Amino acid sequence: MDVVATEWLSTVIRWLHVVAGIAWIGSSFYFIHLDLSLKATPGRPEGTQGEAWQVHGGGFYNMVKYLVAPSRLPKELTWFKWEAYTTWLSGFALLCVVYYFNADLFLIDKSVLDISPPVAIAISIATLLVGWLVYEAMCRSKLGEYENALAGVGFVFLVLLCWGATHLFSGRGAFIQMGALIGTMMVANVFVIIIPNQKKTVAQLLAGQAPDPRYGKQGKQRSVHNNYLTLPVVFLMLANHYPLMFATRYNWVIFALVLVIGMLIRHFYNLRHADLPNPWWVWAVAGAAMAAIGYLSWAGSRIALEVSAATPAVTLDQVAEVVATRCSVCHAAEPVWAGFVHPPKNVMLDTPENVLLHRKEIAINAVLSNAMPPGNVTEITDEERRLIGAGLARLAASK
Repeated sequence: MDVVATEWLSTVIRWLHVVAGIAWIGSSFYFIHLDLSLKATPGRPEGTQGEAWQVHGGGFYNMVKYLVAPSRLPKELTWFKWEAYTTWLSGFALLCVVYYFNADLFLIDKSVLDISPPVAIAISIATLLVGWLVYEAMCRSKLGEYENALAGVGFVFLVLLCWGATHLFSGRGAFIQMGALIGTMMVANVFVIIIPNQKKTVAQLLAGQAPDPRYGKQGKQRSVHNNYLTLPVVFLMLANHYPLMFATRYNWVIFALVLVIGMLIRHFYNLRHADLPNPWWVWAVAGAAMAAIGYLSWAGSRIALEVSAATPAVTLDQVAEVVATRCSVCHAAEPVWAGFVHPPKNVMLDTPENVLLHRKEIAINAVLSNAMPPGNVTEITDEERRLIGAGLARLAASK
């Protein structure tokens, strides 16, 4: 029953997380686009920055933005906050169900650092808190007044944290940790700065006072940060399905390149929305960075998957023996690893025939990367990975 409950919780929470994330990202992208596309047209209401005419669903909309706030508040205001809060709450719940409840499989890799699940979980939570506090301190410091400098320091800060995470957790755990950290920074921007500042502005208006423009400026700064971090955090949430991204030696460099790519793409569209010259060079840089990621995912493997004169003559039976020893505790008709009722993804590797059938998946997960066994719980050695690689390479060459 525990296994069924965990699987059910994971499914429902993941669904909620994706739906809430779509709502948050969609509203964020929309308002950034709206803000940048406003035009200072003649005849617009007094005290407004600009307006935009839009059409959708057969109707026309006239969107107007006030410089600080309108002189008189309407009876109803729509607050965009629960999309962000629900995304983070469901994401943290998913982190607990998948990574904390199964820390020995997905968060810890004893070949990286031999720590217990409680210690790994404590480090993970502490990193989320400390990482956000450092980011918050940077934004509130003198550095926060210089956006380009803040962006550069923030980039280096995140890359260093990712490098550190790859020396504390498994590659999968390190990537999800960085995704959770960036997501925490983003939702904290909404919870700590954007919404409270908007409420202060409303309170000043109701009190008959002129709103302090600093509140809007601070909120805009954090909103822009969230906009530029959105694409990288989405990549990190998806990357756990692609071992060549997270489970190779250069995973932290891949993380750095993903940050660059995501920020550049958002920058292109932000300039485009503002009717500024389109920086088409962005796509060349992003393409080069993607090519670099492809190269690093291959070069980061410790084990080659190719046939040469030095490749030992390894048979399928020898490969199957290693795979059965190190992988079939989970990937068998009746798994013996606690918590598994069925083999993951219904992949069985307990016979030579099944090994041959799933040779491509084995090559990606256990030879070209160290994603499997998760957390190296069965303590497979590099020599055994090389044996599997040599056998699979010879099988491929003989086809």
